[in-house]
Amino acid sequence: MARPRTPLLSRELIVTAALRLIDDEGLEALSTRRLAAGLSVSGPSLYNHFATKDDLLDAVVDSVIGEVDLAMFDDRATPWPEALRDWARSYRAALAAHPNIVPVLAQGPGRRPNALRLADAVFGHLVGSGWPRGQATRIGALMRYFVTGSALASFAAGFPADAEVYDAADYPHLGEAHRLAGHRGSVDEGAFETGLEALLDGLALRFERLAVRSPS
Repeated sequence: MARPRTPLLSRELIVTAALRLIDDEGLEALSTRRLAAGLSVSGPSLYNHFATKDDLLDAVVDSVIGEVDLAMFDDRATPWPEALRDWARSYRAALAAHPNIVPVLAQGPGRRPNALRLADAVFGHLVGSGWPRGQATRIGALMRYFVTGSALASFAAGFPADAEVYDAADYPHLGEAHRLAGHRGSVDEGAFETGLEALLDGLALRFERLAVRSPS
């Protein structure tokens, strides 16, 4: 029997195509018509796998979350600051690879399996390391806000490269700001790392105070 000319339609194939479309053209480009055309299928056939566009978008977001490494939480002996540091870097790398999906991802885990596994891993490791459950919940939220916020936009790219914009009479401290866009990678990466270390240092101090108040 001859092989079919095109691969059989599957959820994975649809999600991969949808993510590629979003990566290339943005969230607004995702439509049943565009996606079906790209897959060389009829629009209605997509609904055999996803009831609505929102269901599809949820699956796309969850596929991006599935790229985040959670292995650092497998070993309970791994110090929680080290685990959070490695996880935050992996999380940011996944979002940086798919920046157009971040606004949807930032809304929370919902019923997305990979997102719930991520939340479970972070929470479980923090509680297992001695953090009270309420504190662990807030730390998980804090880290998610920080990572997703860092991936929403580039700080450096937000400054025009035109030196004439920064009139010294109006902006006496921005004389070099026109150079920021040309150093986007190093500025944004440096800002993320500075913020991450500041967060972890602050949490370490809080953890020490909890230990003093609740000696074993």
